[in-house]
Amino acid sequence: MDELAAKGGTPVRTSEFPAWPQYDDAERAAVLRVLDSRNWWATEGVEVRAFESEWSAFTGAGGAVAVTNGTHALEVALAALEIGQGDEVIVPAWSFMATVGAVLCANAIPVMVDVDSHTGTIDVAAVKDAITPRTRALLPVHLGGNMADLDGLRALAAEHDLVILEDAAQAHGSTWRGQHAGTLGDAGTFSFQASKNMTAGEGGVVVCQSPHVLERLFSLSNCGRRPGNWFYKHFELAGNFRMTEWQGAVLRAQLKRFPSQQAVRSANAEFLNAALAELPGITPQGRHDGCTSQGNYDYIVRFDPELFPDRDRVRTALIAEGMPLTTGYPPMHKLDMFSTEGALGPRLRDTKAFPPYSSQSFPVTEDLAETTIWFKTAALTGTKEDTQSVLDAIAKVHRHATELADLEPEEY
Repeated sequence: MDELAAKGGTPVRTSEFPAWPQYDDAERAAVLRVLDSRNWWATEGVEVRAFESEWSAFTGAGGAVAVTNGTHALEVALAALEIGQGDEVIVPAWSFMATVGAVLCANAIPVMVDVDSHTGTIDVAAVKDAITPRTRALLPVHLGGNMADLDGLRALAAEHDLVILEDAAQAHGSTWRGQHAGTLGDAGTFSFQASKNMTAGEGGVVVCQSPHVLERLFSLSNCGRRPGNWFYKHFELAGNFRMTEWQGAVLRAQLKRFPSQQAVRSANAEFLNAALAELPGITPQGRHDGCTSQGNYDYIVRFDPELFPDRDRVRTALIAEGMPLTTGYPPMHKLDMFSTEGALGPRLRDTKAFPPYSSQSFPVTEDLAETTIWFKTAALTGTKEDTQSVLDAIAKVHRHATELADLEPEEY
């Protein structure tokens, strides 16, 4: 009766978790509102401007500029903060490629450092050791909604006169000592891509406190224009990264629903954290003491390789038990673009100043990338019974850990 589902047993769960993304008549009405307005772009519409105002109020930011996606949010923010040619930007080695890609697209130099084994976020001690006279910025990532150590990073930034750009793509609702993610540095970016805790399919936003930086963000995302000037006056070289009215309208509805969703995710994550602490060899992602609220983008769990044959066989067993899983990020220095000749061109023709990324070593990052499993957002959005099934599946695989070695891992 307790046999692993991957070996012919009965799965812990056969029904689907709550569907994602979540929506109701509020999103339906929002889309129709834009359709009927005939103003489908933000230049003549009202939805994007309203969303920017509402997001600023929600996060406590001085202002917000909405853009096409989270990757562009990083690129525009780096430009607005005047990070460019030859500047070194310290980034964690464990994140989505956009973190390092945005730095490269700014013609700056990503300097990767290892992450903290407890949280998976950037290691402050490693950051300190990596600072050089060419360092201009720190780019911490709030991985899984779990905030990087902003106390330590802000102290380093103040000491060395550095800019902090928070990659808060996964940190909707996360706070550091009560202050919302994205608002503790010089600027912060969020993503509204399909898997995020708020989504319009795609979308992004940059927040900051400085009126000057906000003006630059507007111009750099809007073809070099400035508010109040003739439409065909372009004051600087810039791209078009404007969010559409469709996205803005949907995100306004998503934001109204977000607090109640956040409460459910947080309660379910806390339940799992407490229960999994009783299972040797299974460790949920930890938090720094300053992280007073975690947005819980996915649910990250480490499986000790001394007890489990390998992460991919654990993953295969959990999928068979009905669990919604994704794959965690590979180490960024191991991405093909750093080992394939010409992969950084044609935009980057001079890469002589770059470190030899593919031959670098970041032991903690490499360990976490090989031993963690990421449960999708859906695993935290349901009832207590839904969350109990996650615990039951993990506990079942834990009981049968010695039987996993002969499973054929599922392909990603």
